[in-house]
Amino acid sequence: MLIKILLVAVAVLVVLCIAIARRPSAFRIQRSVIIAAPASSIFAHLDDFHAWSAWSPYEKLDPNAVKTYSGAPAGTGSVFHYVGKKLGEGRMTIVDRRRNELVAIKAEFVKPMAATNRIEFTLQPSNEGVVVTWSMVGRNSFAFKAFGMMVNMDQLVGKEFESGLADLKRLSEQEASRTVARAY
Repeated sequence: MLIKILLVAVAVLVVLCIAIARRPSAFRIQRSVIIAAPASSIFAHLDDFHAWSAWSPYEKLDPNAVKTYSGAPAGTGSVFHYVGKKLGEGRMTIVDRRRNELVAIKAEFVKPMAATNRIEFTLQPSNEGVVVTWSMVGRNSFAFKAFGMMVNMDQLVGKEFESGLADLKRLSEQEASRTVARAY
């Protein structure tokens, strides 16, 4: 009887491992918002890690995280390192930028689980303002594939992106309205 139970347990484990291994390796999480503000104003909040404290959802999640900045003060080569109880440890480096169009970041997550992903903020003009898209692309390790079977990462991270974009929208539109008011 014990042998049958062990065989069934091994069979279940093998099937589970196969199911996890067959899950897609590549992932993309993306959210967008339309912001009624000049692209230059929005871009300034994205291209400078120092400005992220005003809108990033991760600032609210772990306000006591230790943050250090190095490299360029803003733009390509700017580096942001963080260590926090809730955030873990990671490093972000701006690797590409096109003024008022794109900020691309290499995101290196160290703890609690190691991963390297690409984050992009794209800005595209629209009739209503600027469409700002926050995306993250990468490859899932076996452990992340297994975790993804229990937690919908698109929904989890997507909610954080939505929150950050909403704060970026509020901040940028408030600045734009103050600029218009000063013009009169």
